Amino acid sequence: MRVCSSRRKWLGNEKVGGKRSSRSVRMALFVASCALDARHSASSRSCGARNYVDDRLCARQAVRKCARPRGMVRSRGFRVTCMGLSAAEPEDRPGGGVQPESKVRRQVVVVGAGWAGWGAAKALVETRPDCFVTLVDGLSDPAGQYDMQTPDGLPFEAGTRGFWKDYPNINALVDELGLDQEQVFTECTPSCFYGPEGLEATAPVFGNSQFPKLPSPLGQVAATLTNFERLPVADRVSMLGLLYAMLDFTRDEQTFEKYDRMTAHELFLRFGVSKRLVSDFLAPTLLVGLFKPPEELSAAVCMELLYFYALAHQESFDVRWIRSTRTIAQNLFAPLYDKLRATGRFELMPATFVTGIDVDVDERGRRRVTEIRYAPNRSASSVDNGNVIRGANSIAADGVVLAVGAKGLNAIMRGSPNLAQSAKSLNRAASLGAIDCCAVRLWLDRTVATRAPANVLSRMDALNGAGGTFFMLDQFQNVTELWAPHNVQGSVLACDFYNAGGILPLSDSEIVRILMEELLPPAVPEFAQARVVFSHVQRFPGAVSHFSPGSYPSRPTIRVPGIANLVCAGDWVRMQELEHGAKGLCQERAYVSGLHAANVLGSEALEKASSGPLAAHTVLPVRADEPQVQLGRLANSALMRLLRPIGLDSPWVR
Repeated sequence: MRVCSSRRKWLGNEKVGGKRSSRSVRMALFVASCALDARHSASSRSCGARNYVDDRLCARQAVRKCARPRGMVRSRGFRVTCMGLSAAEPEDRPGGGVQPESKVRRQVVVVGAGWAGWGAAKALVETRPDCFVTLVDGLSDPAGQYDMQTPDGLPFEAGTRGFWKDYPNINALVDELGLDQEQVFTECTPSCFYGPEGLEATAPVFGNSQFPKLPSPLGQVAATLTNFERLPVADRVSMLGLLYAMLDFTRDEQTFEKYDRMTAHELFLRFGVSKRLVSDFLAPTLLVGLFKPPEELSAAVCMELLYFYALAHQESFDVRWIRSTRTIAQNLFAPLYDKLRATGRFELMPATFVTGIDVDVDERGRRRVTEIRYAPNRSASSVDNGNVIRGANSIAADGVVLAVGAKGLNAIMRGSPNLAQSAKSLNRAASLGAIDCCAVRLWLDRTVATRAPANVLSRMDALNGAGGTFFMLDQFQNVTELWAPHNVQGSVLACDFYNAGGILPLSDSEIVRILMEELLPPAVPEFAQARVVFSHVQRFPGAVSHFSPGSYPSRPTIRVPGIANLVCAGDWVRMQELEHGAKGLCQERAYVSGLHAANVLGSEALEKASSGPLAAHTVLPVRADEPQVQLGRLANSALMRLLRPIGLDSPWVR
C-alpha cells in the first residue's frame, strides 16, 4: 500500500512531484537522519498493533517521494523525513507555538493513536493546560494526512466500520470539530445476511417512518415477521429465552463474571435457543461483531453486544457509514489533530515502537512510570524537538496512557521488566488472545445491484471458519472517486474477513478467486458475470481483541493497580464504575474509555500546577434503558436476592 497526496507542494520549488537529483535525495536523508533542526520531532516506529492498517510501505514511500534538500515536505502541519512523519516545527504551529517552559510542567505520553488514544489526548490537552501531550503510534500516518492507495493508485481503507445510532460522544466530536454530519456520514442503511441458499434476513432501518415506534423488543420482534426469508417462526420465538438472560447478566459484577466464564454456545443451549436460529443468525452476527463463533466467546460479552446493538431500543441497529472515499482518519482524526496541534501543547510521534516502560519509586513511596523507551523506524539516532525531555531513545513522562490492544501490550511488557514486576495485572492482560483479519477491495467491470450496501456472509464452506462481510461502496460513496485516476467501469466492493486464520495463508489471487467464485455468487448471482479489473488484499494478524470465555478478570482496568500514574484505555478495558453503555468491539466505547482514562489520570495522578478545581472532559451517556427493561431488572434483582441464601440465584451459571 502506498501513501500519496494531491495536496503535496514542495517548499521553494515550483515543481510539484517530478524527479529529484540523487544529490538532493542524499542531502535530504543526511539532514533528516542527523536532525540538524534542533526542534525536529522524533518520527519513529510504534507502540503496538492497531486494527486494520499496514504501514510497512509508508516510510519507504515518504522517503522515495518526499525527500528534498531540506529533507521535508509540509502537509497539514507534518514534516516528512527519512524516518517518517513528525509534528510541525513550533513556529509553524497556530496559536503561538509551544507554551513557555514555565507553563508546561507535566509531560504525558499516550501510546496508541486509535479512538482510545485520540480521546485521551483530546481530554488531556483540553482539561490540563499545564500538560504537554505526546501521542505515539506505530502507523506512519495515524492522523490521516495522506491518501491511502493501492499500487494501482486507487483509494483503499483497511476495514469498513459503521457508526451506530447510539454513538453520542463521537457525534458530539464531529459537531465540535465543525463538521457537517450529513457530509461525513451516509444515511442509515439496511443490512442483508446471506447463506449458501441466498438471502436469509434483512436488518431494516427502524428510524424510517414506515416502522411505528414500539417499546423494545416489540418493534424488533414485529420486524422478524417480514425480514426473515427462511427461518421458521418457531425458531424465531426461541430467542425469547435470551431476553431473560439480558435482564440477569448485569445484576452485579459476580453474576457478570459467572456469565463470562460460560461460552455463548452453552448459554444458547441452556436458554433453549434453536440450533437453526444460532447457525443462521446469531453465529453470523457474532462472527462479524465480536469476530469469533459462539463456542469461542464469552457469554457475557455476547449479551452486551446483542443488547446494545439490537435490543436496547428499536433503532439500536440503525447504522451509517463514512460517505467520503477518504479514510476515517482523514475525515475525523485529521481535523482533531489540527485542533490539538494549534494549542502548542501536543505532538504526534508516528512510526514509533514503544519498546519499554520504566518504573521507579517516588519520594512518597509510590511506584510511578518515569519514562518510556522507543525504537525509531529504521534508525536509532537521537532526535530532539526541544519540547519534550528525551534521552537517546526515551521520553521522560509524568503520566502514561496505554491505549493499545493485547498484542501491543504484550510487546511492551516484554521490554518492561520493572513494570511487569510492579503491575502483574498487565501481564495477565498481555497474555490474552487476538484475532486475525483480512481486508480485500475489488473493482469490477460491471455494476452489480444488491438489496443493501452492507452485507454479511455466513455458513459457506469457502469461509473456512471466518466471518465475512461485503460492502457495495459504489452505493454510498462517489463512484468516480472510487475509480480515480482510472475510468469508471463498475461496482467497487470492500470485503472483510474476521477470525481469518484460515484465509490469511492463501495467496492474494486465491482469496480474490474464492470471493468471486464461491462466496459472492451464492449471495447475489449477478456477481458470477462480473470480472475483476483491480484488486488489493491486506492481512492483519492479531488485529483485534478476543473476548474469550473467562477473560473478564484478566482484561485491564482503567486504573493500573500498583502504578500511580499509568492508566489504560481501549474497547477491551474494564471501566468499572465508569462503565459506558456502548459495549463490545465498538468505536464509541474505545473513544469514551480514552476520555475517562485521561480524566482519571488528570485528576488522580498528575499534580496540579495551580490551585482550584480540575476540569474533566464531558462524557455523554448513551440513552437510558427503556422503562420496561429497568423494571424487569429491578424485579429480577429482588427475586435473586431472595433466592441467594438457598443457592438458587441464577442456577444456570456458576
